[in-house]
Amino acid sequence: QVQLVESGGGLVQAGGSLRLSCAASGRTFSSYVMGWFRQAPGKEREFVATISWSGGRTTYADSVKGRFTISRDNAKNTVYLQMNSLKPEDTAVYYCAAANTNSRTSRQNDYDHWGQGTQVTVSS
Repeated sequence: QVQLVESGGGLVQAGGSLRLSCAASGRTFSSYVMGWFRQAPGKEREFVATISWSGGRTTYADSVKGRFTISRDNAKNTVYLQMNSLKPEDTAVYYCAAANTNSRTSRQNDYDHWGQGTQVTVSS
């Protein structure tokens, strides 16, 4: 059981950077695979990145590879999404999620817990 709260969203110019944080409360945070998803206006929610329990393995959507970095600090019960070289098409509500599985996953249905989301707007 875990509760997630995202923060760090805001308005940035294209080419800029932003770091999102996801603070977790509850038990056994380190046992969860963590992921980031996003949903743009009028579109379905899509996968962004996922990270293993230990933080040693990551997977990214093709659209963000080389620009975004997911990381976690289990001692702080926090997962991060560092976003660099932002593009207007990155504009979306970003959601943090936790999956009680033993491997990384990009499937939304595998995630048991979700945050409320934080808005990221990238201007051109």
